[in-house]
Amino acid sequence: MTDLTDSEVILDPELIQKFNSIVKIILMFIGLALSLSLLNWTVTHKLAGITPIQVSDVTAEVRERQLGCLAKNIYYEAGSEPFEGKVAVAQVTMNRTASGKFPGDICQTIYQKNIFYEKVVCQFSWACDRNTGVRPINSAAFNQSMDVAKKVLLEGFRLPGLKDAMYFHADNVSPGWNKQKIVQIGHHIFYR
Repeated sequence: MTDLTDSEVILDPELIQKFNSIVKIILMFIGLALSLSLLNWTVTHKLAGITPIQVSDVTAEVRERQLGCLAKNIYYEAGSEPFEGKVAVAQVTMNRTASGKFPGDICQTIYQKNIFYEKVVCQFSWACDRNTGVRPINSAAFNQSMDVAKKVLLEGFRLPGLKDAMYFHADNVSPGWNKQKIVQIGHHIFYR
């Protein structure tokens, strides 16, 4: 027999292989547990603070139609007015659409017609007076109107003093409204 000293320990290769397999399995379970713990922490701490995006029913096609209607309304009502006058007309249109007193669609609000004493009355006079399918003649004024429509509709640009404005008329007419006047911008007088 051979005498073995303390430094000469002989290990069985099969035993070493089994030990390595057990260590790998244990490490795999520890890694899995840590991964699940990290995933749980991420969901509860990081993702919980994210506000979900509101899905809108407004498609690109609907938005294009709304822009076209708003730009035409600005053009025909305030095409020769300064920037603020164009924004004010657009803002009245948007205020009406959001009010619940008018249709909830921009185009429907613009083209809304009512009948009073067997006479058709439009919300915006040009919608009754003009062929609405005809492209505007002054392309520069229409392009400015389209720029204002984009700024108001897509960027939410507003004139602070007109947040409650619902009506307006040209300064050369006197409709006798019993409404509270807000301001005059250009050739239009705006009311609550």
